[in-house]
Amino acid sequence: MTRESYAQQVKGKKGVRRIFNAAGYSKDGFCSAYRYESAFRQLVWLNGALLVLAFVLDFGPASRMMLITASFISLIVELVNTAIEAAVDHTSTAQHELAKRAKDAGSAAQTLALVLLALLWLMALWREYGLNLF
Repeated sequence: MTRESYAQQVKGKKGVRRIFNAAGYSKDGFCSAYRYESAFRQLVWLNGALLVLAFVLDFGPASRMMLITASFISLIVELVNTAIEAAVDHTSTAQHELAKRAKDAGSAAQTLALVLLALLWLMALWREYGLNLF
């Protein structure tokens, strides 16, 4: 099978079939990231625990939505970072300034997502259980 015919076969799907295919690709992406990326596994477990805490602790609905959103953002950013790293490594494993910049930018994005997650948790905990400054 040539590249073009495979691309046409995959991209040519429409309607419900396309949705089923996309769901399968998403499942494959989750499984691959969980299997091969320890950072993603760690974030899944961390955010799983945080999501349980978000429902167990006495947060208001707005705080709870904010904390859940921050957890999902950190997971989404890690998946994008993993995709960047895989694409760069597929292209070449040789040292190159552009490859380093791409990987470093993905890492920086993940750092910001984790800082956001930590800050929002601290603010929510402080607001609900500490001084009400926020």
